[in-house]
Amino acid sequence: MDIKQRLISQSEKDFQKFSASLIPNINNVLGVRIPTLRKIAKEIYRSGDWENFVNRKNCEYMEEVMLQGMVIGLIKQPPQKILLYIKNFIPKIDNWAVCDTFCNSIKFVSDNKNLVWEFIQPYFKSKNEYDIRFAYVILLSYYIDTDFIDRVLKLIDNFKDERYYTRMAAAWALSICYIKFPEKTLDYLKNSNLDDWTFNKSIQKICESLRVDKQTKNMLKYLKRK
Repeated sequence: MDIKQRLISQSEKDFQKFSASLIPNINNVLGVRIPTLRKIAKEIYRSGDWENFVNRKNCEYMEEVMLQGMVIGLIKQPPQKILLYIKNFIPKIDNWAVCDTFCNSIKFVSDNKNLVWEFIQPYFKSKNEYDIRFAYVILLSYYIDTDFIDRVLKLIDNFKDERYYTRMAAAWALSICYIKFPEKTLDYLKNSNLDDWTFNKSIQKICESLRVDKQTKNMLKYLKRK
């Protein structure tokens, strides 16, 4: 299977323009839709040659990197082996779309929470913008539950970064905390050490949710910092 030619054949010009406008820091978007990529990823995995594809270092298009992440999400091996593939993939993440699609693909996290929790801790302290975003998107995707909410809020409170895509991920994570644990998260918001930008963006994202009523949104807006 010639993956690159397959992707080129499935690209859509209008979707390419739309996607490229949402990911301003790269210029190698083909414009292939996510459902199509997931279908191709399954074909690659079933072909038996998935390991060579995942280990390929030089990818010309963003969608090739996305595909590698999706294939990793399909791997049926012991968790420690899967984590090795994840560790090798993370340096390839150079935009929010690859990051978030990858995090959403590695469903094995749900059954290996304690192991993956320890694995992601160093990424919160990384100097790389997308290492940090990776950690926070994993956090909001798999760890906002009864067992982890206190640890999640503590991690968010320790957030210290001024780059846009890390701040957005932290704010997104905190908004999900509020939606799932409103009382506990409201207590946190009243005593938060977050920087003003990330704090206010968190409030904004909570207020954008359809799962929060109008009265609550009005109350939360009073918490915004000047």
